[in-house]
Amino acid sequence: MKHSITRRRVLAAGAGLAAALAVPGWASETTVGLRRRAIPGSGARIPVIGLGSWLTFDAGSVPHRRDNVRAVMQAFFDRGGGMIDSSPMYSSAQEVIGAGLSKIDNNQGLISATKVWIPGRGTGIWQMESALKLWGLESFDLLYVHNLLDWETHLPWMREWQQQGKVSHIGVTTSHGRRHGELLDVMRKEKMDCVQFTYNILDREAERRLLPVAQERGLAVIINRPFRGGSLFRRVRNQVLPGWAADIGIENWAQYFLKFIVSHPAVTCAIPATSQVAHLHENMGALSGPLPDERMRQQMIRYYESL
Repeated sequence: MKHSITRRRVLAAGAGLAAALAVPGWASETTVGLRRRAIPGSGARIPVIGLGSWLTFDAGSVPHRRDNVRAVMQAFFDRGGGMIDSSPMYSSAQEVIGAGLSKIDNNQGLISATKVWIPGRGTGIWQMESALKLWGLESFDLLYVHNLLDWETHLPWMREWQQQGKVSHIGVTTSHGRRHGELLDVMRKEKMDCVQFTYNILDREAERRLLPVAQERGLAVIINRPFRGGSLFRRVRNQVLPGWAADIGIENWAQYFLKFIVSHPAVTCAIPATSQVAHLHENMGALSGPLPDERMRQQMIRYYESL
């Protein structure tokens, strides 16, 4: 993973797109045949389907559960995945990710993302220093303030970390479709690289305000809860996909939901979480093939809501 550390330092120093495209984790879409989107501030391109770890990677010290997480991560990298997203809020997830990375050979494409989730500058720095050790890294690719907790305190030292090469991109998050007003204020006023919030085929409030402002401000957008915590699948249980879904290579409902999300031009990456290898493969199918245009996006909404 030495190339990853070099990549982060180069990006943090502002080397730009040319340097970013020179390393595997930030390769261009055409070189790997998988869909990637650029982080506007740096030009670094990331696969549009990432991997979340909320609940699913909290394996503790149970050997077979850790082995299962490692198998999911292995399949993720085998399918061209990059971004793995976590947080101290997710119990043992970061430790389990670090243990998994240490045993996976083809993890050079890792794009690491985590979040500070504690008030105070000193405690925030301590928490992220601890996170680096848990992941087994010297720097992070993305670092967020989780759910806007004490963001006024954290963003300044996170910018210092950028200058030191300890993180490449910084931002803030919300979840469950909450606190959009405060998030908008931060997006409009603060210098940062990325935001993370909830958006899916039912929770579309972000289309009205958040996504346009992200485009205007040149922010990368990472989407959490793309399956609404799994609840989107309840409506489609025992339901067949519409015939026209095959026109854009949709083979299952996971790809239906994910392609709807990443087809929005302001979205950079969606991070579904799973603890099952079979589901991981379904999710990663959305990483390639055509995406719906606006007419089909509206058709997808109507069909889903009619079930």
